[in-house]
Amino acid sequence: MSTLFRGAYTALVTPMKENGDVDYDGFRQLINFQIDEGIDGLVPLGTTGETPTLDDGEEEKLIKIAVEETAGRVPLIVGAGSNSTRHMETYVKRARDLGADAALVVTPYYNKPNDSGLIKHFEIAASAGLPIIIYNIVGRTGRNIPAPLMEKLAEIPGISGVKESSGDIGQMGDIIDRIARRRKNTGNPFWVLSGDDSFTLPLLAMGGDGLVSVISNLVPKKVKTLVSCCLEGDFENARQLYYELLPLMKNAFIETNPVPIKAAMNWAGLPAGPVRLPLGPLSVSNEAVLRKIIPALQ
Repeated sequence: MSTLFRGAYTALVTPMKENGDVDYDGFRQLINFQIDEGIDGLVPLGTTGETPTLDDGEEEKLIKIAVEETAGRVPLIVGAGSNSTRHMETYVKRARDLGADAALVVTPYYNKPNDSGLIKHFEIAASAGLPIIIYNIVGRTGRNIPAPLMEKLAEIPGISGVKESSGDIGQMGDIIDRIARRRKNTGNPFWVLSGDDSFTLPLLAMGGDGLVSVISNLVPKKVKTLVSCCLEGDFENARQLYYELLPLMKNAFIETNPVPIKAAMNWAGLPAGPVRLPLGPLSVSNEAVLRKIIPALQ
C-alpha cells in the first residue's frame, strides 16, 4: 500500500466500433499499450470511458478484460459511481468481486446530496471492503466536497484518497495539508491525485501523489515522465515537459471529454473509434485546432 495509488494513471477511453458496439479487442490493445509505455496504473469505466452510455453487461466484460490483461502488472481503479447509492454499492461490490484494486466513486450528480447524505453514501461505498478513491468533480456533479467535509470523509475506514477535479488549487492545497500530509507516515495514507492534467505540476509541487490523466491515452510515456520528475523533485525537467504538454492538456477539452482525445487517438492509429450519443464527433473547426498541436508531441 506504500505506493499503490502513487504515480501516473490513465483514465481509459472505451474504444467503439463504427456500428456503436464496444471494441473489446481494441480495449485489450489499449491496456497493453499503456503498460508497455510505462504507465503506473489504469482507471477504466470513468467519465473518459463514457460509462453513462454503457450497459451493465458491457461494463462487466470491460472489467474482466482489464483484470485479465493487467494481470497484476499495474493497479486497477475501476469506476463504480452513481447518483443512486444502491446502484453505487452494487458497482463497488462488482469491482471487488471481479478483482479490481480499488473503486473510483464520484460525488452523486444531479441530486446534489447534503453533507449527511454524502457521508452515508461513502460509508456504504467503503463497507464493501475495497479501497475507495473519491472523485470530486463539481463541474459534472454540481456538488463540491470542500476540505472540511473531505476531512470527515477521510476518517471513514476504507476511504483511501481523492481524485481532485474541483479546479480550486487552494482547496487542493488544504486537502493535502490537512489530510494527506498528516497521514503520510501513519501506515494509513490518504492519496491525493489530480483529476485534471493541467493541474499536475502545481498539485504535485504541493505534495500530491499523482495524476489520473486523459491525455495519457495518447502520450502515456510523456505523462509518466512528467509525474515521475515531479515526484522525484526534478521540477526543472518537469516544467519543461509540462509546457510541452500544456497545449494538448488544454485542447483535449476543447469539446466535451472524451471527444477530442478519441479523435487524436484515431489519428495516431490507436483503437478509439467514435463516441456514443449523446456525444457527437469533433467539429471541423476544433479538429483543425487539435491537429496543429499533435505533430509537436511526436
